[in-house]
Parts: sequence; structure tokens; C-alpha cells
Amino acid sequence: MPGRDERIAVSRDGNNVVLTLSGDWTMTGQPPRLANLLSVIRSDGATVTVRAKGLGRWDATLPSFLYALQAEAARRDLVLRLDGLPAALRATLDLAGKSDRPGLSGPVAADGFVSRVGLWALAEIRQLGVVLGFLGDVLLELFAPRRGVRQRPRASETLALFRDAGAGTLGIVSIVTLLVGAILAFVGAVQLRNFGAGILVADLVGIAMARELAAVMTAIVVAGRTGASYAARLAAMQGNEEIDALKTLGISPIAYLVVPRVLALSFMMPLLYIYGTAMGLLGGMLIAIGLLDLSTVAYLEQTRGAIGTANFALGFVKSITFGLLVAAVGCRCGLAAGRSAADVGKAATDAVVISIVGIILLDAIFAVCANALDI
Repeated sequence: MPGRDERIAVSRDGNNVVLTLSGDWTMTGQPPRLANLLSVIRSDGATVTVRAKGLGRWDATLPSFLYALQAEAARRDLVLRLDGLPAALRATLDLAGKSDRPGLSGPVAADGFVSRVGLWALAEIRQLGVVLGFLGDVLLELFAPRRGVRQRPRASETLALFRDAGAGTLGIVSIVTLLVGAILAFVGAVQLRNFGAGILVADLVGIAMARELAAVMTAIVVAGRTGASYAARLAAMQGNEEIDALKTLGISPIAYLVVPRVLALSFMMPLLYIYGTAMGLLGGMLIAIGLLDLSTVAYLEQTRGAIGTANFALGFVKSITFGLLVAAVGCRCGLAAGRSAADVGKAATDAVVISIVGIILLDAIFAVCANALDI
């Protein structure tokens, strides 16, 4: 046989060709040529059996050769059997045969609207299961952390996350909530003063900010700033194989990366909500004083009587829920990202879009529940 390799002994038993591998398979040696090796097989449907006998040292050269042999056998419609291979070599081949790209394995999707809808639904159900598993892992690390290997970052790193989620967001939260309160007061003042009820602008701004807008607007701002930052940071770590390094060291990425971020936003969002409510009331008061000639004392007294504990408590609970949502979505999008630069941008975009949609959806659920409970 041309180009015969001393490490491969070829024997034939009828329609069965036996390849016996021996010796050392390292990168220092010349890899065998498959075309020459399989030239002894003339008919399709033949059986090729690969065995290991007296196998010495081997590295990636041997799994690469066997993987290419499998592909060539499939192309030629040959039956390939692997007998007596070391367990480590079999595990390497199994890992090489797996693909994390959807749609490359399994039956080809049938054409037709119903088939496409069914496959889409199955994919979404599987994705939902992955997301629920991620949330379960986060809850386990929060309330039942593992012992042994250090799982949490240093205190200084955690404090930096708290500072970034809180103090780092004050500027944009101030501008957004101040302007929202001012716009709300302006719209209300234009209409209410026609009926001589300008003082009710304080009720309008106070209830709207405390019950709905402060929590929602603050959450949207945080989603666009902090949530996208979490997704981009973790996606970049995924691309740099830092996540894989943590797993190799026995450190859970959920405990080390996700839990501190979830805690940071969960604690800081209520504080940002309180601050945003105050800034919204300030913006409304400035407009009311300027357009309606109301005194500061009258405006604040009317606001204090209008808000009530229930409205404030509802907004406070919303802010905590929104914080959990934004942190979880940002971290999940980052950890699920690919390893290219484009995947980093896609992870940040997905985190913002999913977070905003989730915030609006949760706010609608809160509204329905509050109405049912007569809050």
C-alpha cells in the first residue's frame, strides 16, 4: 500500500477491514493519509474495525485521525467500529462529536407551517427550562451556598458592584425622574387649572411617581446602564475563557459572578426608587409653583396626604422585583453569549430588550394584582 504507516496494521477478513493501531501517536510523527489507508476498500457498505494493540503515547493527533476517519467512512457509506480503545480516547471522540450549535444533529426539520411552529415551540420550551434552571441555581447559591472552595469575590469587588449599581446611577436617575415629574405636572396643570383644581397636581404627581413611574423609570434606566454592563462584562469573560477558568478551579460562576450582582441591584434599586420618587416630586413641585402659583408648603402637604402608605409600599416592592429581574436577565444573557465580539454586543442588546419588556410585563401584573386586592 503506498505511504504505508508502521503504526497501522491492515488486515482483511472478507468484507471486513481491520485496522490495528499501535505505537506512539504524537505531533512529532507524520499523520497517515486517509486516501491511501482506505484505498484497500473497494465497495460501499464494507465494515471497518479499528482496534488498539500496544498503543503507546498519544496526544491530539490520534483523536484527530479517528475523527477524520469517522467522517471519511460516513462519506463513503462505510460501517466503522471502534473496539478496545482506551476510555480517555473514547471520551475525547465523544466530546469532539458533540456540537453546541443547534440544528446540526437530529432529523431534518420538515417543511410546512405546522412543523415550523411546533419546532419553534419545542425550542422555546427547552429554553424556558434552561432559564428556570439558571434561576434555581441562583436561588440555591443565595440561600444554600456551597462550602469549601472560595465561591464569592472579595469584599472590595462586591462593594464596587454596589457602588456602581447605586451611586454610579444617581446622575441619570436624577435627570430622568425629575423631567418625568415635571412633564406630568405640566400636563396635569394645563388641564386642572381650567377647572380651578390646580392643587390636585400634587395628588397626580405624587401618586403616579410613588405607585408607578418612579419604580418603572428607574428600572428602565438601570436596565439600559447596569443590566447591559453586566451582560457585556460576562460575555467578554466568556469570550476570553475566564468563565471556563473559574469552572476549572472549581468555582461556580453563578456564585462568583451572578449572586453578587443580583444582591447589588436588589439592595440598591429600592434606594434608587426612593430617590427617584423624591426627584419626581421635586420636578412636579417646580412646575406647580411656576404655573399655578402654589406655595411649597401647600404642595408638600397635599402630596403627603395623597400618596399614602399603600402606594409607597407597592412601588417599593416593585423596585425590588425589577432589580432582581434586571440583574438576572443581564447575567443570563452574558453567560449564554458566544465567544466573538459580535456576541458581546448581542448579549448587551438582548439584556436591555428582555429587561424592558419584562419590566412592563411585571408592572402590568402588579397593576392587576393591586386592583384585585383593592390597593
